[in-house]
Amino acid sequence: MSTEIRVPTLGESVTEATIGQWYKKVGDSVAADEPLVELETDKVTIEVPSPAAGVLEAIAAQPGETVDVGALLGAIGGAGAVVTPKAEAKPDAKSEAKSDTPANNAAGPEEIKPEPAAEPVTATDRAPAPSAQKLINENNLEAGAIAGSGKQGQVLKEDVLSAIAKPAPAASQAAPAAKPADAPKAPVAPRAPSSADEASREERVKMSRLRLTIARRLKDAQNTAAMLTTFNEVDMAPVMNLRTQYKELFEKKHGVKLGFMGFFTKAVVHALKEIPAVNAEIDGDDLIYKQYANIGVAVGTEKGLVVPVVRGADQMSIADIEKSINGLGKKARDGQLSMADMQGGTFTISNGGVYGSLMSTPILNAPQSGILGMHKIQERPVVVGGEIVIRPMMYLALSYDHRIVDGKEAVTFLVRVKESLESPERLVLDL
Repeated sequence: MSTEIRVPTLGESVTEATIGQWYKKVGDSVAADEPLVELETDKVTIEVPSPAAGVLEAIAAQPGETVDVGALLGAIGGAGAVVTPKAEAKPDAKSEAKSDTPANNAAGPEEIKPEPAAEPVTATDRAPAPSAQKLINENNLEAGAIAGSGKQGQVLKEDVLSAIAKPAPAASQAAPAAKPADAPKAPVAPRAPSSADEASREERVKMSRLRLTIARRLKDAQNTAAMLTTFNEVDMAPVMNLRTQYKELFEKKHGVKLGFMGFFTKAVVHALKEIPAVNAEIDGDDLIYKQYANIGVAVGTEKGLVVPVVRGADQMSIADIEKSINGLGKKARDGQLSMADMQGGTFTISNGGVYGSLMSTPILNAPQSGILGMHKIQERPVVVGGEIVIRPMMYLALSYDHRIVDGKEAVTFLVRVKESLESPERLVLDL
């Protein structure tokens, strides 16, 4: 008896994923809960474990294919099962039309065949995928006029993009031109290489789902929010001296190193309590003020930037914050972040200083209304008490949504963060 492998629930607002890679081949033995296949979603990459021990007897979705939640991925046969070729079914019209595609050419006898249906399945028997339906609505298209490449002819996002990119028929070109605002925006065509010599020295790589999502979300934030950035600088000597004095004792007691992020997160939490607009978001015609602080911490990984969330940071000590950030950072680098780790943030901190950035304007992590950019600590001459002295200085940048946060509130918020870091005892005394 076979056990089906299906796409698990992927998290809030995530309805589909892309097959990354299979760790096993048809005929390989697998143990229960052993990772079988990698799925790339809009937010994280996850591994689907084997639901049972046995032999991988079939694969239903190939790398690069888009699958919905609950879709069939493959099947596990009982231990000792023998994989035998299945009788070749007579192809229907749709399978003949798709037989020349790479995915179909790669399919072997081990591929799962759909169960016979009482009546022929047409391309309109399944509703378009959610992402495809969104594009159809935005571009005023008809789903029935788009050929679907998904299972049972389901229209996928890629099908809609292909339909948009196709030139209009000659008959439609004679029709009255639509208003510019109503015209669908065709995706930018891939550029042509400048010369044959340059083409041989170029490499074209398909963007991962995570990278595509990062690009879309960042551009959406620019297009939606009235984004503005205000700057300040902070003398890091007090925090650095405190770390030097207590870092060994802190690590011995709490089992984690004392870094800068604990101080910055605590300083942000204090400032958010005084300036709640920076911790709010717009929902339609309403403003939602959060009475809690879930702080997203931007982490760079090989696959792109991810922002795991320190939940309930306003209820944590500096030690608790450092432990949480340390754990999330390790999970991010190992590719083990879950959907729950990425959701619910109310404010974000981005530390470009670890890469040597001296100044930048961070982009909002929508729908949040504020993000704090940390930068490189650099010794600079400053005036203190009428004298020029050398201090370890850091530029701070607060990008904010001007639709929610006024300039006075943004500047006050950043000043409060500066004051807390230059007098870290304020964080302990809750001042």
